[in-house]
Amino acid sequence: MDKIRLTIEGRVYEYAPGLSLAEISRDFVRPERGPIVGAKVGNDLRDLWFVPTGDAVVTWIDLTHPDGTRIYARSLSFVLIRAVRELFPGARVTIEHSLCKGLFGEIHHGRELTAEDIEALAARMTAIIARDEPFQKTEIPVAEAIDLFARDGQEDKVRLLRYRTTPTVKVYWCGDFPDYFYGYTVPSTGYLKVFGLQLYKPGFLLRFPLPEDPTRLPSFVDQPKLARIFYEFERWGQILEIDDVGALNDQIAAGNGPDLIRVSEALHEKKIAQIADMIYLNRERARLVFIAGPSSSGKTTFIQRLAIQLRVLGLRPVTISLDDYFVPRELTPRGEDGKPDFEALEAIDLEFFNRQLLALLRGEEVEVPRYDFVQGRPAPVGRRLRLAARDGLILVEGIHALNERLTPAIPREEKFKIYVSALTQLNIDHHNRIPTTDTRILRRIVRDHKFRGHAALQTLRLWAGVRRGEERNIFPFQEEADVMFNSALPYELSVLKPFAEPLLQEIGPEVEEYSEAKRLLKFLSYFLPLGAAEVPTNSILREFIGESCFRV
Repeated sequence: MDKIRLTIEGRVYEYAPGLSLAEISRDFVRPERGPIVGAKVGNDLRDLWFVPTGDAVVTWIDLTHPDGTRIYARSLSFVLIRAVRELFPGARVTIEHSLCKGLFGEIHHGRELTAEDIEALAARMTAIIARDEPFQKTEIPVAEAIDLFARDGQEDKVRLLRYRTTPTVKVYWCGDFPDYFYGYTVPSTGYLKVFGLQLYKPGFLLRFPLPEDPTRLPSFVDQPKLARIFYEFERWGQILEIDDVGALNDQIAAGNGPDLIRVSEALHEKKIAQIADMIYLNRERARLVFIAGPSSSGKTTFIQRLAIQLRVLGLRPVTISLDDYFVPRELTPRGEDGKPDFEALEAIDLEFFNRQLLALLRGEEVEVPRYDFVQGRPAPVGRRLRLAARDGLILVEGIHALNERLTPAIPREEKFKIYVSALTQLNIDHHNRIPTTDTRILRRIVRDHKFRGHAALQTLRLWAGVRRGEERNIFPFQEEADVMFNSALPYELSVLKPFAEPLLQEIGPEVEEYSEAKRLLKFLSYFLPLGAAEVPTNSILREFIGESCFRV
């Protein structure tokens, strides 16, 4: 039989038919990049079980790639789940969210998790990995999978699969334990040699290498404030009787969507009012409120709703955007790639910004600039602004708002800082979490198309750069916040689904972003759609889908 020709790393190699990607990949492992855990064949993401049947371009996916990190973490989670079931029969594991450069989860077995439990689990995981046991993958009819998971007591998967629209489902096995995953695993446990497991009450942190250093665990960075906001969202889910996508679909199918929207929005409004109360109580000390958050967090709507709540309390806020204080474009600092780095702190005219803040705090009138992004310099005319003598305060919004280097002349105790992000706690099921970045990229795809005329492909191409800027300029400072606001709404992915799906379907297999579009489409397929008619015009979601009552 003729050999197949695979183009790998710019060279053509010939292989006998029938070899899997796992077998072929052994000659291409670079230890400094971690194990190869998957591949792109053309622009389609494949697991290492895949057997090429014809000539193709193959790109290896290792731990320097986001898909590689997802595959590794998913596989490692499966080993943990198996270890829990072997050591604590009847226990239930939930993999909940990203935290402290790892995954936070809980073990529900009728008592508090202890350090001894964690030590025993880590030892069992190490043993399973050392034996290099195979993961197995089978494809079975959906009805058969529902019966399998019902007998195994995994009711969350039963709920989820009831809404499955395809006739079959892939079931993974590790030893005697079946599971379902949104995405691929590695072929065997031996790929997973680097991991950490530690107690993080009330649950655990599962840790693994990240793309910036794929051969070892990242340094532990505690995030207690972020953890608390996740717990708050979990409590909201309990109020709404929703903790996974299956439960959300049940509510929508039962006709409870409009009520779900109203209660979710009321929880948002209550939290914004509580933040306004905190600012009011600190008004004598802190007349500067700084607000930051990653892309597509809903900061614009949040600020306007917060300003309304502050006015209800008798305060008179004014808003300033850091974007209006950019230096002229030719003075923008350059990044390592030699291109203008518009997200660098030095891209802001810090001296001018601080001089205007101090003048406002003294009660003086200033002309706040308006940046002309077309011309790349401040416009000739801004807006005149004066702070009310007794009840005035300044709301400052921008990516650097939590960074103390922004306002070094103003004491920290005179500032109130707010971090805004869409930190969804909703899971697909107990073992498949929803990354917060997935909610934000879908928001941005819809918004960019509706308000900026951008195709989804353009948004996806820019997203990696956006994420790098967030990692450098926003996430390191989130624990500096006095309070965090979670802008995620439990129902929003069902509303975003009919907006986002046709945009993602336009992305064809001829482009590199096809695999990511395909992944997001699969993700959205789990959700029943929910019409937007009941979404109130002041909702943060309206910032992305349109018809907001605010200027966004």
